[in-house]
Amino acid sequence: MAVIKSVEIMSVAKIKAMFGIVLGLFWGCMFALFGVSIGFEKSIPGVEIFSLAAIIIFPIICGIMALIIGAIAGLLYNAFASRIGGIEIELSNK
Repeated sequence: MAVIKSVEIMSVAKIKAMFGIVLGLFWGCMFALFGVSIGFEKSIPGVEIFSLAAIIIFPIICGIMALIIGAIAGLLYNAFASRIGGIEIELSNK
């Protein structure tokens, strides 16, 4: 068994940020879709601008938040793994 004793904090944060960007893009598109459909039904002017802004802003906000959370998670993993042991994984050579 191999044990992951520590992780590179920025590596975890960058991967987490990429997941956050993808999730933010998904939620931005959902927000835009529902916003435009409700805006056209209720005849709300300017809803297209807010919907387009959601597609741009949501991934940025979610990416930044996920980057920070990923860095904190990496720090916590390193702190806990040094005290109680890391994650054990089994590797095989093919």
